Amino acid sequence: MSSSTPGPSAGLDPAVAARLKRTADGLVPAIAQQYDTGEVLMMGWMDDEALHRTLTTGRCTYWSRSRGEYWVKGDTSGHVQHVRSVALDCDGDTLLVKVDQVGAACHTGARTCFDEDVLLPAS
Repeated sequence: MSSSTPGPSAGLDPAVAARLKRTADGLVPAIAQQYDTGEVLMMGWMDDEALHRTLTTGRCTYWSRSRGEYWVKGDTSGHVQHVRSVALDCDGDTLLVKVDQVGAACHTGARTCFDEDVLLPAS
């Protein structure tokens, strides 16, 4: 398997893998949330291997679609995500990863990816 193509993981629990509903390219969105405040930090993509690594190492591993490789949050920035829990939604198509975020979650240096462009409904 090329590092530019996400794929299955021999290590992911088969019962978990069977519940995942992946995109056509084998990915599942993973929402990172601060475990103690509920703050939504970011969204990344995981395949079976990234989820397996996340569950076994306690650090968030994502699949980078732009770089075509796995990346562990914080390896280059120091802004680490320590995993507290991972939950699969009722449809099996989204992961909620509760983390203890060290530093900024967003690649822009902001605490969260969701505090710049707030769109408000019409009143």
